[in-house]
Amino acid sequence: MFSAFTPRAASAYQRINVETSMHTIDQYQLVNLLLDGVLNAIATARGALARGDVLTKCNSITKAVRILEEGLMTALDREAGGELAQNLGAIYDYSLRRLVLANARNDDAMMQEVMRLIEPIAQGWKDMKKNNEMASEAAEPALAEA
Repeated sequence: MFSAFTPRAASAYQRINVETSMHTIDQYQLVNLLLDGVLNAIATARGALARGDVLTKCNSITKAVRILEEGLMTALDREAGGELAQNLGAIYDYSLRRLVLANARNDDAMMQEVMRLIEPIAQGWKDMKKNNEMASEAAEPALAEA
């Protein structure tokens, strides 16, 4: 009647959930999720390194690298984004190289360095969303009076 639980089936449901949610979130939320994903993957890798769990460390760093490469770097509009996009691209590229080196050397300090680079970007992104929401809310009463 029911089949046994398999990781592959769970993975398929997770993929469908992610793909469905991707269509319902805005760009701010998407970048926010990507930045949080990088930070969470690095935190997991650091914990795994401390425990001596090589497989989890490698998988977590690989996840962070993929998010940087396939998500954040690909999403940059280097033409319209101007200097800001160029600077973010440079930070992402540097972070990517540091994570690969940290993985090869089992270097927690390099992973911490990348977290210190990405955290202010993530916080700035969250603040930008809040500021846009506050500006929209402040503009609504003015529009209603007009």
